[in-house]
Amino acid sequence: LFDGVFPFYPQQRKSAVFDISTIIVIVVFLALACSFLLIIPGIRGRARVYWTLRVLLSLFVGVVIVVVQFTGDWETGWVQANTSYKSFSPVQVDADIGLHIGLAGVNVTLRGNPVRQINETINYNEHFPWNFGADYDRSYSEGLEKGLPSPILYVAEKFRTQSPCAVHRQYRIAGHYASVMLWVAFCTWVISNILFSMPVLVYGGYMLLATGAFMIFSLVSFSTVRNSPMCLIQIGTRTLHVAYGGSFWLMLAVGLLCFVVGITIVAMHYLNLDLLKTFFDLREDKAEEYQEMPEVLINPHIVNKGL
Repeated sequence: LFDGVFPFYPQQRKSAVFDISTIIVIVVFLALACSFLLIIPGIRGRARVYWTLRVLLSLFVGVVIVVVQFTGDWETGWVQANTSYKSFSPVQVDADIGLHIGLAGVNVTLRGNPVRQINETINYNEHFPWNFGADYDRSYSEGLEKGLPSPILYVAEKFRTQSPCAVHRQYRIAGHYASVMLWVAFCTWVISNILFSMPVLVYGGYMLLATGAFMIFSLVSFSTVRNSPMCLIQIGTRTLHVAYGGSFWLMLAVGLLCFVVGITIVAMHYLNLDLLKTFFDLREDKAEEYQEMPEVLINPHIVNKGL
């Protein structure tokens, strides 16, 4: 109690995986995909299938590169345990405690089993940012002032700058450089799409390979946090362990996909250029370039006069 008043939570809650930024990015790319689907009936023949495959695949790669910047499941972990709910109270609750680590911060989730226990609804999710420009320790102090449940504060305390675990700096730097690599990958993805719209397909393939390379570099950057030993997060009699989450594996899969597509395009450029131009709907331009001239009608009077 604070002077006889219960703590309250006026701020907007942030979800563990999806937030407003993620939803905005997904909506923008879905709008682009829907706009393309509206014009796809105007494309004739097999080119319609080729255009659909190219555009949807390209949009999928682009949305993944941007969305994972805001997701919070690069590393995740869950544990179910009996734990104290409030400080200086012997009352224990049965709850699931989740830890979700992203590039810009950490989310700690507390969900009761069942949700309604000790006359309270136990369903919390708190975000503690560590990206540049944010103060993690200040967010933690605000959580103390608000009176967050003890399990959330205990897990969040492991990532403080003054914590004996000393993992705050590693996660912050690794997340920053991983984010930078992803933005560079997004730029190379844009350049590759521009090159694919021109008759320089092999360079588009090279830029797609660069896109995949920067995506893999971001994973390597984030993986450096494993070089630092992580403190045990002991909750009750159980230990919370974290492992790579959905965003990490999705980024790995899309990066390998970019490598496969890029290598295929470069190989087709040297082995079967006509087939590659057919897939990118560029053979028509070449046919027009070498098209024979139609029949020409000549005025014999002008010809005789010239002779």
